[in-house]
Amino acid sequence: MKNAMESEQKQGGFRLTLERLSLASTEWAGGAWAFAVACACVLAWAVTGPVFHFSDSWQLVINTVTSIVTVLMVFLIQRAQNKDSKAVQLKLNEIVAALKGASNRLIGVEDLSEDELRTLHEHYLRLVQRAENDTDIHKSLSVEEPKSQGGPDQHAPARP
Repeated sequence: MKNAMESEQKQGGFRLTLERLSLASTEWAGGAWAFAVACACVLAWAVTGPVFHFSDSWQLVINTVTSIVTVLMVFLIQRAQNKDSKAVQLKLNEIVAALKGASNRLIGVEDLSEDELRTLHEHYLRLVQRAENDTDIHKSLSVEEPKSQGGPDQHAPARP
C-alpha cells in the first residue's frame, strides 16, 4: 500500500514538473526571443554553408533540427490549445448557468457527439427562422420552448 502511494506521488510530481516545463516552454516559444533565436540559428546555418561546401551533412543538420523542433512545437501548441479551450468552455458554462432563461442543457455541450451537435444546430437554425418571421421584436425565443409553441422538436439531445 505504501509503495503504491509513493508511486502515485512520484507520478503526480512528474506530471506537475512536465506541466510546468510545457507551460514555460509555451510561454517562451511564443515570445520575441524565440523568434530571434530561430532567426539567428537559420542565419548561422546559412553563413556556414560555404564553409562546409553546402554538403549533405550541412543540409542534414538543419533538416534534423527543424524536424525535431516542429514535432515538439506541435505538442506544445496542442497542449496550449486544449488548456485554452477548456478554460473558455468553463467560462461559457458559468455564463449559461448564471443567465436567467438560458438553457442549462447547453452546459457541457462540447461533450455531445457530432450527430447531437448537428441536431442542436438545426434547432437553433429553426429559432433563427422563427425570429426572422416573428413581428414581435420583444418576444424571446428559447430552445426550451415546447413544440406546441413552435419550439424545437422532440429530437433535441437530452442532457443528463
